[in-house]
Amino acid sequence: MKDVYILGIESSCDETSASIVRNGTDEIATVVLSQIDIHTNFGGVVPEIASRHHLKNITMVLEECLNKANMTMKDIDAIAVTYGPGLIGSLLVGLEAAKTLAFVHNKPLIPVHHIAGHIYANNLIKTMEYPLIALVVSGGHTDLVYMEDEFKFQHIGGTLDDAVGECYDKVARVIGVGYPGGPVIDQMATLGKHTYNLPLPLDDNSYNFSFSGLKSAVINLVHNEEQRGNIIDKEDLATSFQEVVVDIITKKTLKALKEFKISRLILAGGVAANKGLREKLSTVCVENNIDCSYPPIKYCTDNAAMIATAGYFLYKQGKFSNLELNAKSSVELK
Repeated sequence: MKDVYILGIESSCDETSASIVRNGTDEIATVVLSQIDIHTNFGGVVPEIASRHHLKNITMVLEECLNKANMTMKDIDAIAVTYGPGLIGSLLVGLEAAKTLAFVHNKPLIPVHHIAGHIYANNLIKTMEYPLIALVVSGGHTDLVYMEDEFKFQHIGGTLDDAVGECYDKVARVIGVGYPGGPVIDQMATLGKHTYNLPLPLDDNSYNFSFSGLKSAVINLVHNEEQRGNIIDKEDLATSFQEVVVDIITKKTLKALKEFKISRLILAGGVAANKGLREKLSTVCVENNIDCSYPPIKYCTDNAAMIATAGYFLYKQGKFSNLELNAKSSVELK
């Protein structure tokens, strides 16, 4: 059987990335150009600045990826690109680059949902088996997805307000540890003790999440302690915050696994790199005889390898798009 090479392009937020993946399993070459250092100065991603830098860097990233793989566009079977969800200006840069390449080189164009990409990043490490539950946790998403089979998604629960990664960044800003806050809070949580009383957010029977109340509780706690002249123990607060977040995510994920009678869990998204979450889910899954897997950190954050991987499975199903494909800031996973 002929090998299939997919060129993936990802530009949904502040990473400009291109990747070539063979047969949905083998990463040939990946280039990721991050803008973190730029946006750190603003305490978060500035959409206009992000899109401007994508425009500046996209051609260079694509050329470097092909050179790194020692391949040309003649070797590529199709082009997969993130069309949504994400920052509309950022998405448009990657999408227009993909459409141009598809037109000039007469290649099929494959539209990939960003969250599908995160989920299929797991296939680069271990062949995904179905049915399964996918827990997608990132700066923009906190979702539980049931997959009966390949590329069959059923969204069973998600955040009603702030995504978990967004909440981490806001808490980090409140206690003054900078941006991006997730990795810093995760590290601090290993140094402190759970001493602050924080509410377990949306502790109900649904599969939905809500972190705005928890964020507000942290803000109020810090404000009140400062008004009293007390010093906040940042490590202890990070530990208390992370344990509450991990507890509610783990509780609802396990509930979904049991009620759907599923014995496979995959973790996906930028917050999948969180050590505390990985350790708690791994422990709970071992205790309940559930196969739990998650990709290495380089595949958790935004990257084009995950887009090329998801694109391969869409290629097999012949799910292509014409050149009228447009970017969408918000789009349902289906």
